[in-house]
Amino acid sequence: MTVSNTEPKLQNNSISALQTNSQYLTIFLTFLLFSSSILHAQDIPSNKSAKLPNSNIQDTLPVNLKPVVEQINEQAQDTVKTDTIKPPNETLTDIVDYFGEDYVFLNRKENKIYMFNNAYIKYEDMRIDAGLIILDYNKNEVYAKGIDSAGVYSQRPVFVQGPNKVEPDSIRYNFNSEKALVYNSRTEQSGFRVIAEVTKKVNDSVVYLRNVKFTTSKNIEDPEYYFYTRKAKFVPKKKIVTGLTNMYIADVPTPVGLPFAYFPLSEDRTSGFILPSFGENNSRGFFLQNGGYYFAINDYLDFTITGDYYTNGSYALRGESSYVVKYKYRGNLSARYENLVQEERGFPNFQQSSIYNIRWTHTQDPKSNPSSRFSASVNLGSSKYFTQSINQTNNASALVNTLSSSISYAKTFEGDPQVNVTLAATHSQNTNTNQISMSLPNLNASVSRIYPFAPKNGTKKGIIQNINFQYDLTAENRIQTVDSLFFKPEMFNSAQIGAQHSIPITTNFKIFKYLSASAGTNFRETWVMKSTRQRYDQNAFDGRGGIVKDTVSGFESYRTYNFSTSLGTTLYGLFNFGNNKKIQAVRHVIRPSLSYNINPAFDRYYDEFIIPETAEEAAGQIHRYSRFENTLYGPPSKVYSSSIGMSLSNNFEAKVRNRDTTSIEPKKVILLNNLNFSTAYNLAGDSLQWSPVQFSGNIPIIPKLDLNFSGTLDPYALDNNNNKIDVFNIENGGSLFRLTNANISINYSFSSRDFQSKTRDTDKIENETFRNGGRPDDLFGDAANIYDGRIYDNEDDDTDKTNVDWYNYKIPWDMRFAYTITYGNARRQNEISSQSFMMSTNLELAPRWTVGVSSGYDFKNKGVTLTQFRFQRDLESWQMSFNWTPIGSINTAWYFFIGIKSSMLSDIKYDKRRESDKRL
Repeated sequence: MTVSNTEPKLQNNSISALQTNSQYLTIFLTFLLFSSSILHAQDIPSNKSAKLPNSNIQDTLPVNLKPVVEQINEQAQDTVKTDTIKPPNETLTDIVDYFGEDYVFLNRKENKIYMFNNAYIKYEDMRIDAGLIILDYNKNEVYAKGIDSAGVYSQRPVFVQGPNKVEPDSIRYNFNSEKALVYNSRTEQSGFRVIAEVTKKVNDSVVYLRNVKFTTSKNIEDPEYYFYTRKAKFVPKKKIVTGLTNMYIADVPTPVGLPFAYFPLSEDRTSGFILPSFGENNSRGFFLQNGGYYFAINDYLDFTITGDYYTNGSYALRGESSYVVKYKYRGNLSARYENLVQEERGFPNFQQSSIYNIRWTHTQDPKSNPSSRFSASVNLGSSKYFTQSINQTNNASALVNTLSSSISYAKTFEGDPQVNVTLAATHSQNTNTNQISMSLPNLNASVSRIYPFAPKNGTKKGIIQNINFQYDLTAENRIQTVDSLFFKPEMFNSAQIGAQHSIPITTNFKIFKYLSASAGTNFRETWVMKSTRQRYDQNAFDGRGGIVKDTVSGFESYRTYNFSTSLGTTLYGLFNFGNNKKIQAVRHVIRPSLSYNINPAFDRYYDEFIIPETAEEAAGQIHRYSRFENTLYGPPSKVYSSSIGMSLSNNFEAKVRNRDTTSIEPKKVILLNNLNFSTAYNLAGDSLQWSPVQFSGNIPIIPKLDLNFSGTLDPYALDNNNNKIDVFNIENGGSLFRLTNANISINYSFSSRDFQSKTRDTDKIENETFRNGGRPDDLFGDAANIYDGRIYDNEDDDTDKTNVDWYNYKIPWDMRFAYTITYGNARRQNEISSQSFMMSTNLELAPRWTVGVSSGYDFKNKGVTLTQFRFQRDLESWQMSFNWTPIGSINTAWYFFIGIKSSMLSDIKYDKRRESDKRL
């Protein structure tokens, strides 16, 4: 007999754990559904043989509850022994929760439950969502599939167990063995998308697959490439092991195949080998490049070692480590060494050299320890590394003229007064002259300003209450050396050690409410550990005689002081033109300043001797020198100076009628920003008392585009030999001033993102060119990362570029340019000493095509500067790039790369390049 469902809209049912005997389940459910008996409470008879009384006869006997209860207790005692057979364990150990939107049908004859439309079933950590789900209690299995309506298969099953998720066409799952049989499954593991015709889930850790496709494509229905294998073993989050595997591109098999394959699936970083690329170089022979090993040490630290080898003997080693502790600090350390061999031994062009480079970047989260800060930015090594490296194609880095480094630790001691201490080591290296200057280490300490006469409450007023002083200490060990002596004992021979103590005392006050005045003095004491003594030796210099300088080790010190005062104010001028005009008003802000400085002469720190009459040159003359010459901070001044300084700052702003008719306020526009003039007059000088007039300014043209200019105006004239004379230029028949030098520069950067609401910030720490000391942008060319070839940093970009409306597509672009011109006329040369224009642009011509170019023109030398063309193609799961530098002296080269985006398959790539000729 078949029983129909009495409640077709039954939803959100729960079935508790059931025993294995299904007949008991049927009897129990039938009893619950069809039992209509009503149970009443009855008195228990006094003995087992007593008959029930007639309900029509009234009971006149009194009821004594206590004896009845005692009798019940006596009868409740059972002399039968306890059953020693244990009941069978329940198959289902947890609640089974199921649901069907249209109906949940219970078939008691088949002992099955049918759930239809947006159905689901949950058991322990397993959940199945599908269009149709059948729960079979006879076999303790669940079967799920989608809904086929009008030829459209929808609501495919979604099987989730723990962190694993599978989307098949249909699935069978057994509660007893927890095994599953899946048909046409689709799943994702650690960036891999797996499509299998048949999948057999043995347990939580082993899955067998048949006729499988592996890909990293986001289009799992129609991947542009995949690896096809007949049989595979899949261990979630660990590995995939396959048999014979072939690579397919656009469903076309390729010759690329392996008898077996191993794909790691660890979600955490794992150690492993980095496969090298191979090729041939004209001057070094065959090579293997960028091969090595990656060490995943822990969650906070990793290490990568790679190298190159050429058959002519050249080789390179590179080590790089990244570390990060969230909310505390992060950094990157790399060291690179290359042994360069040019041509073959015994040939005239044979050359051998070695170069190296060390970089370290460390940043600390300011919130981790506000009172203690440590930072590092190190970039040092061979001056010719970026121009001679055999595995470096960064044009912008090759143009860097200065390598600089800084490691510092700063500590703040809170209190009144506050004490700040900074311990640092710095390094500066000129790659053109090979000169290196190091400060190893230097110490800076300061005590915040102290106002000894300030009131305890209220503001400070007057000269006395505003008197303040502080203490500053600077100590340094400075080393001057060259590239060839770097890291050698000889570099420390010229080390100079010194310290300066400074105590400035200042005060400020108002005069007539509108003039701001300040006055101060500065006392400074300088310590050095080496000094110089000079003498005339007739036998020196091969008997010709001359002044000999001897370096004397020992503590020496000198003390200096000076006095300064200044007076300044701010003036405002407003010119109104009316509210009906386009320019309604112009405001001129003037800030004049007048200062007076006195620097005494410290003759007592100078010595002198008379050159003998027997000397060939300067016989009988008095030679004066200071023993503090060629020391760390130089000698004190021996010339008395008393000068008046003058400066004038101007700002011009305008109120312009706003184009937005809904706005009631006019728009503020800056016409001229910071037009500054400064000069000085030396009261103690006997000639050329006026200093040249320095001027600078900034003119905003459009937002983010400013014209910067600066120059020097000299009031004195030149003689016939182009030497400055103590005659004003206007008195010599010229103009009031001579323009001796000037500079104009323009920098502008804009992109399509400027017209959108979102902008993207660039992390300079991750920028290869910036870490090498260059610009973080691509004005001088973009760096091709030849170590992994990746173009797109975010391989999980979810931007859908498959469907594009070509007529309404917004083309992303960016552009930046820089123009500079320098004029020189100090000695009537009247020439443009330098003039150049640099530009860089990137344009996404199509949704997956990006082109870029960086170039410039040198107007002085009449030639095109370093030029680079960039072509990049996003091939969905693949990427392709081509960088070509046709112009650029020693940097002419090209580089081609094509490979898979996913970092898991980064070794599947092809790259080819032509290096520049380093011998030019």
